[in-house]
Amino acid sequence: MRNSWPRALRSWIRLRPISTADVKVGHDTVIYPMTWLEGETEIGEECEIGPSVRFQNVKTGNGVTGQFTYAHDCVMDDGVILGQFTHIRPDTHLAEKVKIGNFVEVKNSTIGKGSKLPHLSYIGDTDMGSGVNMGCGTITVNYDGKTKFRTKIGNDAFVGCNSNLVAPVEVEDGAYIGAGSTITKTVPTGTLAIARARQKNIEGWTDKRK
Repeated sequence: MRNSWPRALRSWIRLRPISTADVKVGHDTVIYPMTWLEGETEIGEECEIGPSVRFQNVKTGNGVTGQFTYAHDCVMDDGVILGQFTHIRPDTHLAEKVKIGNFVEVKNSTIGKGSKLPHLSYIGDTDMGSGVNMGCGTITVNYDGKTKFRTKIGNDAFVGCNSNLVAPVEVEDGAYIGAGSTITKTVPTGTLAIARARQKNIEGWTDKRK
Protein backbone atom coordinates (compact mmCIF):
# COMPACT_ATOMS: atom_id res chain seq x y z
CA MET A 1 0.00 0.00 0.00
CA ARG A 2 2.75 2.47 0.99
CA ASN A 3 4.60 1.85 -2.29
CA SER A 4 1.60 3.24 -4.18
CA TRP A 5 1.96 6.63 -2.46
CA PRO A 6 3.76 9.51 -4.27
CA ARG A 7 7.56 9.39 -4.05
CA ALA A 8 7.78 12.68 -2.16
CA LEU A 9 5.35 11.42 0.49
CA ARG A 10 7.24 8.12 0.85
CA SER A 11 10.49 10.05 1.33
CA TRP A 12 8.90 12.31 3.94
CA ILE A 13 7.70 9.28 5.90
CA ARG A 14 11.14 7.65 5.86
CA LEU A 15 13.01 10.82 6.87
CA ARG A 16 10.55 12.05 9.48
CA PRO A 17 11.96 11.66 13.03
CA ILE A 18 10.14 9.14 15.18
CA SER A 19 9.75 10.15 18.84
CA THR A 20 8.66 8.02 21.76
CA ALA A 21 5.53 9.02 23.61
CA ASP A 22 4.10 8.34 27.04
CA VAL A 23 0.42 9.17 26.62
CA LYS A 24 -2.26 8.29 29.17
CA VAL A 25 -6.02 8.64 28.63
CA GLY A 26 -8.59 8.29 31.44
CA HIS A 27 -11.77 6.22 31.51
CA ASP A 28 -14.81 7.28 29.44
CA THR A 29 -12.84 9.89 27.51
CA VAL A 30 -13.73 10.33 23.84
CA ILE A 31 -10.97 11.11 21.33
CA TYR A 32 -12.39 12.39 18.04
CA PRO A 33 -10.74 12.05 14.61
CA MET A 34 -7.70 14.08 13.52
CA THR A 35 -6.36 14.31 17.07
CA TRP A 36 -2.68 13.95 18.02
CA LEU A 37 -1.59 13.20 21.58
CA GLU A 38 2.18 13.44 21.87
CA GLY A 39 4.96 13.36 24.44
CA GLU A 40 4.10 13.09 28.12
CA THR A 41 0.42 13.91 27.66
CA GLU A 42 -2.14 12.83 30.26
CA ILE A 43 -5.87 13.18 29.60
CA GLY A 44 -8.31 12.83 32.50
CA GLU A 45 -11.61 10.98 32.66
CA GLU A 46 -14.84 11.87 30.82
CA CYS A 47 -13.12 14.32 28.49
CA GLU A 48 -14.02 15.08 24.88
CA ILE A 49 -10.93 15.87 22.84
CA GLY A 50 -11.15 16.72 19.15
CA PRO A 51 -11.69 16.81 16.32
CA SER A 52 -8.49 18.42 15.07
CA VAL A 53 -6.61 18.76 18.35
CA ARG A 54 -2.87 18.51 18.93
CA PHE A 55 -1.64 18.11 22.51
CA GLN A 56 2.10 17.95 23.27
CA ASN A 57 3.13 17.40 26.90
CA VAL A 58 -0.30 18.48 28.13
CA LYS A 59 -1.90 17.40 31.39
CA THR A 60 -5.67 17.76 31.81
CA GLY A 61 -8.09 17.09 34.62
CA ASN A 62 -11.48 15.43 34.19
CA GLY A 63 -14.32 16.69 32.02
CA VAL A 64 -12.16 18.81 29.74
CA THR A 65 -13.52 19.54 26.25
CA GLY A 66 -11.62 20.96 23.31
CA GLN A 67 -11.73 21.10 19.54
CA PHE A 68 -9.52 22.63 16.84
CA THR A 69 -6.86 23.40 19.44
CA TYR A 70 -3.07 23.33 19.63
CA ALA A 71 -1.70 23.11 23.18
CA HIS A 72 1.76 22.28 24.44
CA ASP A 73 3.63 22.15 27.74
CA CYS A 74 0.67 23.32 29.81
CA VAL A 75 -1.81 22.19 32.48
CA MET A 76 -5.62 22.28 32.43
CA ASP A 77 -7.74 21.49 35.48
CA ASP A 78 -11.21 19.90 35.65
CA GLY A 79 -13.95 21.24 33.42
CA VAL A 80 -11.87 23.47 31.18
CA ILE A 81 -13.52 24.34 27.85
CA LEU A 82 -11.39 25.07 24.79
CA GLY A 83 -13.11 26.75 21.85
CA GLN A 84 -12.14 26.58 18.22
CA PHE A 85 -8.79 27.76 16.87
CA THR A 86 -7.06 28.30 20.20
CA HIS A 87 -3.36 28.15 21.03
CA ILE A 88 -2.37 27.31 24.60
CA ARG A 89 1.36 27.88 24.91
CA PRO A 90 4.01 26.69 27.40
CA ASP A 91 3.88 27.43 31.13
CA THR A 92 0.15 28.11 31.08
CA HIS A 93 -2.15 26.82 33.84
CA LEU A 94 -5.89 26.92 33.25
CA ALA A 95 -7.70 26.41 36.54
CA GLU A 96 -11.00 24.62 37.07
CA LYS A 97 -13.89 25.58 34.76
CA VAL A 98 -11.94 28.15 32.78
CA LYS A 99 -13.53 28.91 29.42
CA ILE A 100 -11.34 29.69 26.42
CA GLY A 101 -13.32 30.85 23.40
CA ASN A 102 -12.58 31.07 19.69
CA PHE A 103 -9.33 32.55 18.34
CA VAL A 104 -7.59 32.94 21.71
CA GLU A 105 -3.89 32.58 22.52
CA VAL A 106 -2.62 32.16 26.09
CA LYS A 107 1.07 32.07 26.97
CA ASN A 108 2.99 31.71 30.23
CA SER A 109 -0.08 32.64 32.27
CA THR A 110 -2.18 31.43 35.19
CA ILE A 111 -5.92 31.77 34.62
CA GLY A 112 -8.01 31.46 37.80
CA LYS A 113 -11.07 29.33 38.46
CA GLY A 114 -14.11 30.12 36.34
CA SER A 115 -12.51 32.97 34.41
CA LYS A 116 -13.59 33.50 30.80
CA LEU A 117 -11.59 34.50 27.75
CA PRO A 118 -14.42 34.29 25.24
CA HIS A 119 -12.84 35.23 21.92
CA LEU A 120 -10.21 37.08 19.90
CA SER A 121 -7.72 37.70 22.70
CA TYR A 122 -4.01 37.40 23.43
CA ILE A 123 -3.17 36.83 27.08
CA GLY A 124 0.57 36.60 27.74
CA ASP A 125 2.65 36.67 30.94
CA THR A 126 -0.46 37.20 33.06
CA ASP A 127 -1.55 36.24 36.58
CA MET A 128 -5.36 36.25 36.49
CA GLY A 129 -7.67 35.61 39.42
CA SER A 130 -10.98 33.78 39.52
CA GLY A 131 -14.29 34.90 38.00
CA VAL A 132 -12.69 37.33 35.55
CA ASN A 133 -14.41 38.23 32.28
CA MET A 134 -12.16 39.36 29.43
CA GLY A 135 -13.97 41.18 26.64
CA CYS A 136 -13.55 40.37 22.96
CA GLY A 137 -10.32 41.65 21.46
CA THR A 138 -8.50 42.20 24.75
CA ILE A 139 -4.69 42.19 24.62
CA THR A 140 -2.08 42.09 27.35
CA VAL A 141 0.75 44.17 25.94
CA ASN A 142 3.64 42.30 27.52
CA TYR A 143 6.65 43.12 25.31
CA ASP A 144 8.36 46.45 24.72
CA GLY A 145 10.80 45.12 22.13
CA LYS A 146 13.42 44.21 24.72
CA THR A 147 11.82 42.90 27.92
CA LYS A 148 8.71 40.88 28.80
CA PHE A 149 6.53 42.26 31.60
CA ARG A 150 3.66 40.71 33.57
CA THR A 151 0.04 41.74 33.99
CA LYS A 152 -1.88 41.04 37.19
CA ILE A 153 -5.69 40.85 37.18
CA GLY A 154 -7.59 40.35 40.43
CA ASN A 155 -10.66 38.28 41.21
CA ASP A 156 -14.01 39.18 39.60
CA ALA A 157 -12.54 41.92 37.42
CA PHE A 158 -14.32 42.86 34.21
CA VAL A 159 -12.35 44.01 31.18
CA GLY A 160 -14.34 45.61 28.36
CA CYS A 161 -13.96 44.72 24.69
CA ASN A 162 -10.98 45.92 22.65
CA SER A 163 -8.88 46.88 25.66
CA ASN A 164 -5.09 46.97 25.93
CA LEU A 165 -3.42 46.25 29.27
CA VAL A 166 0.11 47.62 28.97
CA ALA A 167 2.38 45.68 31.34
CA PRO A 168 3.62 45.98 33.96
CA VAL A 169 0.13 46.83 35.19
CA GLU A 170 -2.40 45.62 37.75
CA VAL A 171 -6.19 45.45 37.66
CA GLU A 172 -7.32 44.89 41.24
CA ASP A 173 -10.23 42.80 42.55
CA GLY A 174 -13.65 43.77 41.25
CA ALA A 175 -12.38 46.57 39.02
CA TYR A 176 -14.02 47.42 35.70
CA ILE A 177 -12.41 48.65 32.49
CA GLY A 178 -14.46 50.46 29.86
CA ALA A 179 -14.43 49.12 26.31
CA GLY A 180 -11.72 50.49 24.06
CA SER A 181 -9.40 51.53 26.88
CA THR A 182 -5.62 51.40 26.96
CA ILE A 183 -4.61 50.87 30.58
CA THR A 184 -1.12 51.84 31.76
CA LYS A 185 -1.70 52.41 35.50
CA THR A 186 -3.14 50.40 38.37
CA VAL A 187 -6.93 50.14 38.41
CA PRO A 188 -7.94 50.07 42.12
CA THR A 189 -10.52 47.73 43.62
CA GLY A 190 -14.12 48.58 42.77
CA THR A 191 -13.31 51.39 40.33
CA LEU A 192 -14.14 51.94 36.67
CA ALA A 193 -11.24 52.88 34.41
CA ILE A 194 -11.86 54.54 31.05
CA ALA A 195 -8.86 55.52 28.93
CA ARG A 196 -9.85 56.63 25.43
CA ALA A 197 -10.00 59.83 23.41
CA ARG A 198 -13.17 61.92 23.54
CA GLN A 199 -15.34 61.53 20.43
CA LYS A 200 -15.61 64.55 18.17
CA ASN A 201 -18.16 64.82 15.32
CA ILE A 202 -17.39 67.33 12.55
CA GLU A 203 -20.62 68.37 10.88
CA GLY A 204 -20.64 68.79 7.10
CA TRP A 205 -17.23 67.10 6.68
CA THR A 206 -18.53 64.53 4.20
CA ASP A 207 -20.11 67.15 1.93
CA LYS A 208 -16.93 69.23 1.88
CA ARG A 209 -14.82 66.15 1.06
CA LYS A 210 -16.96 65.40 -1.96
